[in-house]
Amino acid sequence: MYLCVLTPNRIVWDSKVKEIILSTNSGQIGVLPNHTPIATAADIGILRIRLNDQWLTMAIMGAQQALKIAEANLRKTEGKRQKIEANLALRLSRTRVKAINAIS
Repeated sequence: MYLCVLTPNRIVWDSKVKEIILSTNSGQIGVLPNHTPIATAADIGILRIRLNDQWLTMAIMGAQQALKIAEANLRKTEGKRQKIEANLALRLSRTRVKAINAIS
């Protein structure tokens, strides 16, 4: 089966897998080959990916955690370019949090 994990900024995973286990807003689900195609938003937690006999894990963060990281990165920046990039990342994180809160 094929797994594609997308974020607003990039594709994080894009390849064939044997099985996945992830948390969604309605609970944890497992997906095996020949499962009905599914598109879902992952909830905060761990995404487990099985490739043959090996399991990989990926941390899934929500917008609030990304906002905290962006704020911390801004405080640590040095130099004009880094400050501009950190400010842009922070603004983007704040916008995402506002959008999520508006539709929740």
